[in-house]
Amino acid sequence: MDSSDQSVSDEQQVTAADVARLAGVTRAAVSNWRRRHDDFPSPSGGTSSSPLFAVSQIRAWLDSQNKGVEESTEVQLWQALRAEYPAHMLRGLADVAEYLAEGHTEELGEPTLRLVRSLVEETSPSHVTSALTTRFLNSHERSGTASASTTRLTRAVAALTDRSATSVLDPACGTGSLLFAVGAPSASRTGQDIDPDAVRFAQARSALEHDETADIRVGDSLRSDQWPDHQVELVVCDPPPATTDWGREELLMDPRWELALPPRAESELAWLQHAYAHTAPGGQTAVVMSTSCAYRRTGRRIRADLVRRGLLTDVIALPAGLAAAHAQPVHLWLLRRPVSDRDSASAVRMWDLTSAPPDGPWQLPEEPDAEVPLIDLLGDAVDLNPARHVTPDVSDLPNAFADAHEKLRALAGRLGDGLPPLTAGGPAVAESRVRIADLVDEGLVNVDGDSLRAVDDQLDTDFLNGFLRSASNTRRSTSTSGTFRTDARASYVPKLSVEEQRRYGAAFRAVADFERQARELSALAATAAELAREGLTSGVLRPDTPAAPEDTSAPE
Repeated sequence: MDSSDQSVSDEQQVTAADVARLAGVTRAAVSNWRRRHDDFPSPSGGTSSSPLFAVSQIRAWLDSQNKGVEESTEVQLWQALRAEYPAHMLRGLADVAEYLAEGHTEELGEPTLRLVRSLVEETSPSHVTSALTTRFLNSHERSGTASASTTRLTRAVAALTDRSATSVLDPACGTGSLLFAVGAPSASRTGQDIDPDAVRFAQARSALEHDETADIRVGDSLRSDQWPDHQVELVVCDPPPATTDWGREELLMDPRWELALPPRAESELAWLQHAYAHTAPGGQTAVVMSTSCAYRRTGRRIRADLVRRGLLTDVIALPAGLAAAHAQPVHLWLLRRPVSDRDSASAVRMWDLTSAPPDGPWQLPEEPDAEVPLIDLLGDAVDLNPARHVTPDVSDLPNAFADAHEKLRALAGRLGDGLPPLTAGGPAVAESRVRIADLVDEGLVNVDGDSLRAVDDQLDTDFLNGFLRSASNTRRSTSTSGTFRTDARASYVPKLSVEEQRRYGAAFRAVADFERQARELSALAATAAELAREGLTSGVLRPDTPAAPEDTSAPE
């Protein structure tokens, strides 16, 4: 890498995961360094939960601690793509993949091309796209992508679905990871995604990594199905985040709604029926669902018909840490399209894998945790949550309650010290203000959804985001209906020196940490209360017998 390329790289920011890769250590080691070394570089951007660090500062610190290792070509390529495609990383990955598959070079800069060629010489084209996919799915860049199943979820779904299926469809395939992982190795694969860059990347990956030609098409699968009348043995789907704007008004009479018209607020049930519509007789449908879909009143009619017709065969409760958009547990619903009228399920198998490690290995026990007859599910709620039907194992509940109680005491004791020390100030931080739009136009700040990221060392990211959520900016971003919609570009922040910005940024980070700990305390308190109630009602816990009062009377 020449000096000009090096200077560009040094201005970039990296995540804690990138720091771990630079140093050749685990994420846990980086966390320990941040806690134990006062001179570890402070975040130069990002958020309190996902900080970003200046590459030049990280390299200097690693060298001073003799912890640095030579930066791999793969890391250099990732940083080059992050700099070249700051707004849409997936487009950069697609350009690289198309170059490797078809030789297109028009979109890639020469420094990036040199790194791609160098990495191909060290490894192979398939390794390059596979490694970039893994980095993308484990990075914050995936947040702007409608469909991006995590590697953890991909492994789980692949292990828990039909491995013998010879034809597969994923109607929200994103980068293609889930589509390529399921079914038989030689299965024919078809897909669709709304993001053209995701489709380009997945199409190139199919040729480079799997030596096959998957047919993946661009379009909104609900509004513009590119696979009419196409049915396969296995349909898998990790739907995009739930939304009310999925096209209900346009699709009122759509034949895909075999069960019922999905409610406006239940886009996941629209994806479920879309997937089932493409399932051949005897084939399997596997859809990742939020846990609330199992019991929400708005979806009761569809759940009831799903059960009544014997289409639902299994509900598998998966642990937290698998979904891309949130940290909550999810369910995997498995459906089977009957071959004949007498070929439907008579019961639904319930599996509770919520205590399994999120990295697997994934294997169902020989027997389900519960096998519920259809008639028992067709009550008022039609509750499909496995936790509702699985008899809990309470043998370890006393230890779990004691552990939760101890953690609750410790966290409650720390919470009071979490707020930063603040003193009385004047009516305004600074008389002079600057509009965010001006900072963006000057190339000093990037807007990432509802957040800001400083790209100049004279600005502090936490300071910017703290004042972005000030009362005046919040009022400016609130519509007449009372709905909050951040209008970052129209917001203002005070003009302060970088030292003052960093002081405010540190205070805002402390407030954010305090809020996080408060949420953690609330969740832990709910868990402790649930354990206590379950322990008392099941008999494995009982109230302490009060100690007899000490007899302090003098002997006669």
